[in-house]
Amino acid sequence: MRLSFVTAKAQRRKEKWGQENLRAFAPLRLITLFALACLATLAGCSREAPVHREQSFVFGTMVEVTIADESETRAKELAGKVLADFDYLHRTLHAWEPGSLSRMNAVFAQSPAKAAVVPGLVPIINDATRFSEISGGLFNPAIGNLIKLWGFQSDTFEARRPDPREIEALVKANPRMNDIVFEGIEFYSRNPAVRLDLGGYAKGYALDLAAEYLRSQGVKGALINIGGNIIAVGNRNGQPWRVGIQHPRKPGAIASLALQDGEAIGTSGDYQRYFMLDGKRYCHIIDPRTGYPAQGVQAVTVVVPKGNLAGTLSDVASKPAFIAGVRGWRAAVQAMGVENAMLIDERGEIYLTPAMKKRLDFQEKNLALHEVP
Repeated sequence: MRLSFVTAKAQRRKEKWGQENLRAFAPLRLITLFALACLATLAGCSREAPVHREQSFVFGTMVEVTIADESETRAKELAGKVLADFDYLHRTLHAWEPGSLSRMNAVFAQSPAKAAVVPGLVPIINDATRFSEISGGLFNPAIGNLIKLWGFQSDTFEARRPDPREIEALVKANPRMNDIVFEGIEFYSRNPAVRLDLGGYAKGYALDLAAEYLRSQGVKGALINIGGNIIAVGNRNGQPWRVGIQHPRKPGAIASLALQDGEAIGTSGDYQRYFMLDGKRYCHIIDPRTGYPAQGVQAVTVVVPKGNLAGTLSDVASKPAFIAGVRGWRAAVQAMGVENAMLIDERGEIYLTPAMKKRLDFQEKNLALHEVP
């Protein structure tokens, strides 16, 4: 689905996102700045191609589009188009603000009521359903009611535990992606408990759309970063893009790696959307088996090779591993077909695959590393 909706609202939203707000996302900015600093080191004394960067706030996070080896005018035009498309996709797939997805959720709640479907949503939902089945249900966008119950379907959220009885009822209702049925131009749900929240899918999907668009425009080098979910297009000045992985408890990067053409990297962490209550951290990643926020993990990072869905898989694949925890993360990433993965547990100890270990340059010494075949 190629998006082509450049709106005045998107432009106003972009202009409104000023330097004061960007400072609130300093950790995410630091990763990008760190990447460029590493890139300068790689390039040595050679003359570097020009780079243009555009930033905005979409999908509830900081977004940056970096384009190399293009004139400033053309790069600005291309980046602006990508950001405008992101804004449209964000509004289309928003889980709680008015839009196509929220209208679908209203119909699901009236099961078995039917309604006409927005055609562009069909492949997205079918794709998310496929990933959910591959993950054994650990990736489950149908549990939007649980996410809402915990207060995470909001731009701001308060520190409170939901009623355990409400959690139990939603878990027992067992909403799943394959409860959603498409019949011709209509759709419905077999289960009224289904409420879609594509927050763990949309950013990766947007990365794939953006990369496809920039390639179609002849761009030879670009880096697209949506809150730490990143995809590389080509390279810069003959060198691979180098990116940092956010430290889950400190400003800046815990490690860096070179991202090859078409590769995508994604991280799920407990450090962006969370609240603290009675000394315990509750993050937005909900375990569909228990109805409670996943515990015992600070972050999971995966790197996905070049492919048609590299961006999407980089966003999706980290969620099942985060939920599976230290005991089950390796099997979870294997099920998703991912070989480059790293998990940081609640104590800050690092578990990683042999393939991932070979690629990472850690910024600290004396880290507790556990290589898991």
